[in-house]
Amino acid sequence: MSELKQKLTVSASPHFRSRQTSSGIMLDVIIALIPSLVAAYIIFGVRTLILSAVSVISCVAFEYVCRRVMKRHNTISDLSAVVTGLLVAFNVPATLPLWMVIIGDFFAIVIAKQFFGGIGQNFVNPALIGRIVLMSSFPSKMGSYPEPLVSTIPLTSATPLASLKSGAMPEQSLLGMFLGLRGGALGEVCIAALIIGFIYLLVRRVISWHIPVFYIGTVAVIMLIAGKGNFEYVLYELMAGGLVLGAVFMATDYTTSPVSTRGKILYAVGCGLLTSLIRVFGNLPEGVSFSIIIMNILVPLIEHITTPKPFGTPKKVKEAEGK
Repeated sequence: MSELKQKLTVSASPHFRSRQTSSGIMLDVIIALIPSLVAAYIIFGVRTLILSAVSVISCVAFEYVCRRVMKRHNTISDLSAVVTGLLVAFNVPATLPLWMVIIGDFFAIVIAKQFFGGIGQNFVNPALIGRIVLMSSFPSKMGSYPEPLVSTIPLTSATPLASLKSGAMPEQSLLGMFLGLRGGALGEVCIAALIIGFIYLLVRRVISWHIPVFYIGTVAVIMLIAGKGNFEYVLYELMAGGLVLGAVFMATDYTTSPVSTRGKILYAVGCGLLTSLIRVFGNLPEGVSFSIIIMNILVPLIEHITTPKPFGTPKKVKEAEGK
C-alpha cells in the first residue's frame, strides 16, 4: 500500500472565502427594498417613483464624478450608490422638492462616503447623514407629509409620532399603521413591506437577526415602561417613524456596525436606548437617525471591547507584587 502523502498549504489570510461579492450583496438589498418602493407607490402615487429615480441617478452621478476627480478607480458597478440613493429617498416625504433630495444625495455620497475613501471606509451611514442634513436645513419641508391616496385619516391630523409625543393616541388604527395608511417618509410607512424585505435579507444571509431584533426589542421594553404597561402604546411606538426602516436597512450596514455577535447586540441595545430616550425626553418626536449615527461613531470602541482575542495570543503576565 502506497503511503498517503498529505500537504499543508500555507497562504495569507483571509482563510475563509465566500462567493458573495459587494455587488451581489447590494443587489440583494435593492431587491429587499422593492416591496417598500411598491407600497410607497400605491400609498403616495407616481411622485414616489420620480423622487426615487432622481435620488438614485444623483447618487450614481456624484460617485462617478467624485471618483474621477479623485483619480480613483470607479465603483458605481458595486451598486452601493444605488442603495444609498434609494435609502435617501426612503427617508424623505414624497413631496420634497427634487433639488433638496439632490442636496441630501451630495452629502451622503461625497461628504459621508467618498471623502473617507469610498465603500467600506465611511464610519457613519451615508443615507442617514443625508437625512440629517435635510432635516436640519429644511425642517418644514421634511415635516410636510403628503396625504396617503388610500387613507381615511385627513392630512390635517397629527402624525402618529407627534400624537404620541403629546400624550395622545394616534387616530390611525394599528392595522392602518402596519399597512402604511398614514403620513411619513415614503419608505418608512408600510411596516408589512419592510418585514418582507427583512425576511428576504435573512433568507439570503445578507444580515443577521441580532441588530434588528435587539434594536426594536430594546425600544419595546423601554416604551412598555414609559407607557405604564400599555401594549397598544408600545405597538404604535414601534410602527411609527423610521424605527423598522432604520433597524433593518441602516443599522445593519456592514461598514458601520460591529462584526462579532456580542458587538452587534451591544450596538443594537445602544441604538434602542438612545432612540427611546430621544423620543421620551427630547424635543424631537423621532430619534432613529441620530441614534444610529451616534452608535456608528462608537463602533470602534465596541469592537475593541467585544472582539475575541485570536487563538494563540499569549496572556499578559501579571507583575509580581511589590514591584
